[in-house]
Amino acid sequence: MTSPSYDDQNIFAKILRGELPSEKVYEDENTIVIMDIMPRADGHVLVLPKKGSRNILDIEEAELTAVAKTAQKMARVLKQAFDADGITIHQFNEGAGGQMVFHTHFHVIPRTEGISLRPHTGEMEDSEKLKANADKIRAAVAAHS
Repeated sequence: MTSPSYDDQNIFAKILRGELPSEKVYEDENTIVIMDIMPRADGHVLVLPKKGSRNILDIEEAELTAVAKTAQKMARVLKQAFDADGITIHQFNEGAGGQMVFHTHFHVIPRTEGISLRPHTGEMEDSEKLKANADKIRAAVAAHS
């Protein structure tokens, strides 16, 4: 059974082309990091490859390496910026695996001992709170550079 092909009309592809807004906190040659607009914890970000791929099943090895390196960088940044006790990294593949947007992406989420992840309700975060968290992350990225 073959996987469906990449659809360049998905929301992340549109964000990458500048057709939809996002709160970007980091970018390099191969990846971009944006705030999750429905965060499961404060500071929840999404690491995306700039080159289109559906998920880990079809991403090119070099692109996967770039995304993994950026996810690691963001884990370190978020741990510091949010004084987190740990980091959760999620990566979902295909609908049965929990994937909702079919562009490869990693969720990087700062965690605090004793505080559960918020449920994925589909409710968008308050834009001012999202921007404040993004500013905190951007400052931490600058400090790590």
